[in-house]
Amino acid sequence: MTSPAQNRTVGPSPYVRAADYIAAALIFLQDNVLMSDPLRPEHVKPRLLGHWGSCPGITLVYTALNALIRERGTDVLLVTGPGHGAPAVHANLWLEGTHERQDPALARTATGLRELARRYCAPDGFPSHLSPSVPGTLHEGGELGYALATAVGAALDAPDRVVACVVGDGEAETGPTAGAWHSTKYLDPVTCGAVLPVLHLNGYKISSPTLFATMTDEELTALFRGYGWDPRIVDETGPSPGAALTAAVLDAHDTLRALQRRARSGDLPVRPAWPMIVLRTLKGAGAPTEVEGTPIEGTFHSHQVPLPDAREDPEQLKALESWLRSYRPEELFDEEGRPAPDVLAALPEPDALIGAQPAANGGRLRRPLPLPPLSPHALALPDGPGSATAGPTRVLGDWLTELTEATAERRDFRIVSPDELASNKLDAILKASGRAYVWPVEEYAEDLARDGRVMETLSEHNCQGWLQGYLLSGRHGLFPTYEAFAAIVDSMANQYAKWLKMSREVPWRAPVSSLTYLLTSEGWRQEHNGYSHQGPGFISNLLDRKSTVTGVYLPPDANTLLVTMERLLDETGKINAVVAGKHDAAQWLDLDAAREHCRAGASAWTWAGTAGDGPTEAVLACAGGIPTVESLAAADLLRRDLPDARIRFVNIVDLCALAPPDRHPHGMSPERFHDLFGEDIPVVLDFHGYPSAVHQLLHGRPRPDRFHVRGYVEEGTTTTPYDLLALNGTTRHDLARTLLHHLDRTDRHAGRARTLAEHYARHRDELRRELRRTGEDPAEITEWRWPG
Repeated sequence: MTSPAQNRTVGPSPYVRAADYIAAALIFLQDNVLMSDPLRPEHVKPRLLGHWGSCPGITLVYTALNALIRERGTDVLLVTGPGHGAPAVHANLWLEGTHERQDPALARTATGLRELARRYCAPDGFPSHLSPSVPGTLHEGGELGYALATAVGAALDAPDRVVACVVGDGEAETGPTAGAWHSTKYLDPVTCGAVLPVLHLNGYKISSPTLFATMTDEELTALFRGYGWDPRIVDETGPSPGAALTAAVLDAHDTLRALQRRARSGDLPVRPAWPMIVLRTLKGAGAPTEVEGTPIEGTFHSHQVPLPDAREDPEQLKALESWLRSYRPEELFDEEGRPAPDVLAALPEPDALIGAQPAANGGRLRRPLPLPPLSPHALALPDGPGSATAGPTRVLGDWLTELTEATAERRDFRIVSPDELASNKLDAILKASGRAYVWPVEEYAEDLARDGRVMETLSEHNCQGWLQGYLLSGRHGLFPTYEAFAAIVDSMANQYAKWLKMSREVPWRAPVSSLTYLLTSEGWRQEHNGYSHQGPGFISNLLDRKSTVTGVYLPPDANTLLVTMERLLDETGKINAVVAGKHDAAQWLDLDAAREHCRAGASAWTWAGTAGDGPTEAVLACAGGIPTVESLAAADLLRRDLPDARIRFVNIVDLCALAPPDRHPHGMSPERFHDLFGEDIPVVLDFHGYPSAVHQLLHGRPRPDRFHVRGYVEEGTTTTPYDLLALNGTTRHDLARTLLHHLDRTDRHAGRARTLAEHYARHRDELRRELRRTGEDPAEITEWRWPG
């Protein structure tokens, strides 16, 4: 069991040796961290966790970037895709002293190093991958695929910043990474910084070769030139790694700066090709060449822990000691464990350290947005509820246009959208900023602008990654998209929610602007696109995340949408989904009423209920634009046909207000909940999404079984709006029938309620037969107006 490091006459630099040694020590050791004593079993951790394979390569990149900062004074932010290479990042952070800045217990001494080793992969310590508790980090890398898009987002509108991004060759196989390589076409050399990707080819993923490692240099060059990059292939598999990569990084930096200077002088290259590096290294370099006949260094067997039984197996313990001593730690640290001068000489000045990069804690850079007043954009209701008609997103678009104009000089607000801005009636924004695109377009196109702050691409993954990087580095943004296809980024939203949750628990992290999805082209009005576009499941996904970092809003009209968006664009530390319609529809609340309604989260609309004397007999509730219309139409039927019924009408704009306050911070108090929904009366609730989402929120409320939730039950096709509602049992007639079934059990309405319910069922079926004959909804549906 030998290690190549033991046989090299000219090996890695002292800094690289020190970082690699510390990375290995973090994985294996809980004591004797400087190998000052012979290695014994009790020095080895009882649970060996972590990933060694990518650590040596990450340290080479870190070392080259340190040289870049020292020699060029460049502002460098590092995004590490292989997040499981965290031991290498921790090692570099400890050597540069940024770990100690945040926590003096991690000082650059033997005691501090032992504390770092004991915390790594330990309860209440650092996880095996990167996390918000790691300085200089804004990307976790736990789930692969998102590093490059996140790096691009961090570079937008930061003209002096270079964002280095390590992309592992396993990560490079993912679809999101494949799409992110096209980001070159959106990166304006004048107003934005630069991204320097390093594709780390160490040959293997968990148990097999990577696709990119099997490609020739010619194939790799052709691929990345097609994407718009200028690739430089660096081979660091030799005995003295580091020098070639450092030279390549310096050359790449000088090339990208020359490209920026040329563009900023008015000579924009036709197709700017940004430099990138393809780095070949040995997988797990420095580890034993083999263990008990199994090859380790340079193979997938070094991916995680190369010596998994070192605590119990004497031969593996011996091999581990030989491996760790091959770095000659006695030359790298003094007796107190402080790094030697020749190790520290490789570091930049203290204020320029990668771990101290301000953009990696972007909440400290964040400035509140200059939000325009709502009143010039709000709709007046001269004759009360229902007396004005508008498309909510079009009204919002005018307000967002003013916001985009107000941030033109600041350049800290962007909109990302999967080619849907015009479809979602938000295209007014293009008056204030064009669609970002740098490469020339020979075909007919509208509203393209090299420096545009609207980013459209048919890759939801790119949109999510760009926006995450933009927000995490201190800026603001909005993600409008078709509701059905927000689910494409379900997993990215999950990962980001975990990042935000953990960030709240790190005292030195400042909160960043909330990430808000505007879900429009909602499923209930996808009759022309059909079943594939009828899916409100993104709401359910967010509700499964930690309640302290998620919110779901269903504004029923344009004014409530304005109020909701004003609040969320001023908020920090959360992920929000706002569902809003784009088609012209009746408006229900003036601006003052909308503000009060949104503040409460849910409220009774007394003008929509029935006014009979005595206690309330039932509640008709709704959440969502289409459910509000259908519920009001149901209330209209009941007010006409059963006027002595005592029915309270409740609208819910903040869905999470339904939850008990001990389960969600937005949950309304028990007293408020009782005022709206009573204690033992039936509630018929028409919901925009899957009924199970509401039942989930109601758990813990008194008698949740009395809530009869109607919503989308996965029935759909290409049909009319009313027929789609009927397929899911959510028409006005179905809602009224459901409520009447409960009233039929009371002495006051028995028999009469049943007869009326049967009449509504027959009438619903007549309407469906008629729409099948004509191909359109009947006028009594399309022309219905609130009679008030």
